[in-house]
Amino acid sequence: MATHTSALGKWIFWSVIALLAITVFFFILRPDPVWVDLATVERGPMEVTVLEEGKTRVKDRYQISAPVTGYLHRLPMEVGDPVIPGELLTYLAPIPASILDTRSRAEAEARVAAANAMVQSIRQQVAAAQADAEFARQEYQRLQSLEASRFVSSEQLQQARTAAARAQAILRSATFDEEVAVHELAAARTRLQLSSASQNGDRPAERVAIRSPVSGAILNIVRKSEGVIHTGEAILEVGDPGALDVVVDVLSFDAIKLKPGLQTRLTGWGGPELQAVIKRVEPVGFVDVSALGVEEQRVKVIVDMVSQHERWELLGDGYRVDAEFILWQSEDTLQVPASALFRHEGGHAVFLVNGDVANIQSVDIGASSGLATVVTDGLKAGDRVVRHPRRGLNDGDRVRVR
Repeated sequence: MATHTSALGKWIFWSVIALLAITVFFFILRPDPVWVDLATVERGPMEVTVLEEGKTRVKDRYQISAPVTGYLHRLPMEVGDPVIPGELLTYLAPIPASILDTRSRAEAEARVAAANAMVQSIRQQVAAAQADAEFARQEYQRLQSLEASRFVSSEQLQQARTAAARAQAILRSATFDEEVAVHELAAARTRLQLSSASQNGDRPAERVAIRSPVSGAILNIVRKSEGVIHTGEAILEVGDPGALDVVVDVLSFDAIKLKPGLQTRLTGWGGPELQAVIKRVEPVGFVDVSALGVEEQRVKVIVDMVSQHERWELLGDGYRVDAEFILWQSEDTLQVPASALFRHEGGHAVFLVNGDVANIQSVDIGASSGLATVVTDGLKAGDRVVRHPRRGLNDGDRVRVR
């Protein structure tokens, strides 16, 4: 009996030792828990937006240019000064005459003398033509008086009439030549007298007034200093700074999601948040180079203000704003961090944590803001999921929260 009791005690002893050894080896050989960050599935408001940088601009800009070539007077106004329709901005005067150097002045004086001599010569020709015309007229009258007594033939009378008419024509031609010579003399004197080197301070009366076409303010002065300006050259720009819209350059990938009337928020300009709507998405894209040197295809989106003018009256032309286009929004939706999702068996899944074990849970998702994603099936509020699942994390692994 004592021998049987001793054998049973030994068996129990070695059984306990073996169980302890197995337990020790189990804890030694089993994998360590994986350190993870957890996130809680929650319900709450959510928006899907596209955020881009934009720039304000005056809707209607008017560029005032020179209607004719002339001499522009200096603009007394500054950028930002208010203007009203028809307000005089500056004058455009005729171009001043060129300066005559010593040689040019001598040539001009010689032309005046030559023109004066030509006038005197032609006047002598006029006097001679007057004498010839008077003689021919008298001769025709004398022969005409003798026609009744038949002492003059009809042929002689006709010759006298023709000579008188020719003499009158020569007189008229000489008179016209005299007028031309007088005008040429006046032109030569004018060139000599009205040069920029002349001491005569009189200015021509002809000048063109440059006026504002609209009510608003001066937005840009292209040409402030006086000087010669040619037809079509820009002088300044005017517009109404109280009528602004916003131009936003959007990636073409995002532009296809936008449409006129879409709600937009404007922030990042130093004032309160502003409400706006999309007015137009331009149908033509363009290439832009990002700050990293990457070529991007972008599209211009025009946004109209909706907020009252008092909220954005400090905004001006060319100010920077952040435009946030609201593609989708909900006041109460179940959402999970987008970083917790991964592809699994053709769908999406998360690591759902129960206790200290992470299990793969397939889910159905909806809209995503980039940071959070809507969950339509597979999870409930309060569930804990792994925020950033590692590559080595497997279904059923033990986890430990950092």
